[in-house]
Amino acid sequence: MTSRHFPHPNRAALALAVLLAAGTAGCGIGTTGPVQAGAPAFGVQRPGDEAGTVRLYFAGPYGTRPVTRRTDAPLAPQQALDLLLDGPTPAERERGLTTHVESRAAGRLTATTSEGAVDVVVPLRVSAGDLDVTAVSQLVCTAAHADVPGGRPAERVDVRIHESGTRAATPWTLRCGAGGNATPVTG
Repeated sequence: MTSRHFPHPNRAALALAVLLAAGTAGCGIGTTGPVQAGAPAFGVQRPGDEAGTVRLYFAGPYGTRPVTRRTDAPLAPQQALDLLLDGPTPAERERGLTTHVESRAAGRLTATTSEGAVDVVVPLRVSAGDLDVTAVSQLVCTAAHADVPGGRPAERVDVRIHESGTRAATPWTLRCGAGGNATPVTG
C-alpha cells in the first residue's frame, strides 16, 4: 500500500516550498523591483484638525497639490491667499512645489466673502493670459478651502474672479474640483 502523504517533515516542507514557488511563478509578478508610477500620495486630514490648519494649493510636477499648514485659528480667504502669495516654504520647494501666481499680484489681490462665495479681485487680466490655468486653480482652491461663511464644502463654494483690479458685473465663477483644478460654474 502506497501512501500519498509525506511521512517525513522535511519532505512536507519541501513540497510546500515547491507549491508556493509554482504558485508565485505563474502569477505575473516580476522581479523588477520598484517602478516610478506618478505623484506621491496625498490625502485626507485627520478628523478634528480642520480648525488649526489652512489648505494652500501650489503647483507641482503633476498639477496642483494641496499643502496643509498649521494655524492658530481658521483663516479667511484673504489671509489664506496672502500665505499663498508668500510662496512655498523651503521644505515644500524641496518636494517640487512652486507657484504660478505672480508676485506682482501681492498686495493688490483682494478677497471678500459672502454666504457660500468668495469674490477675488486680481490685478491681472485672466482673459489675456496674465494668469495661467494653474495660477487660477491655485487661487480658486485656496480661497474655497479657507473659512467661508455658509458652511458649504469647499467644492460647493463659488469663487468669483474679477480681473484688472476692479469688481466686474460678470466675473468668472469657478469652483475647486476634486483634483485641485478650477472648473467653471455653468447654469
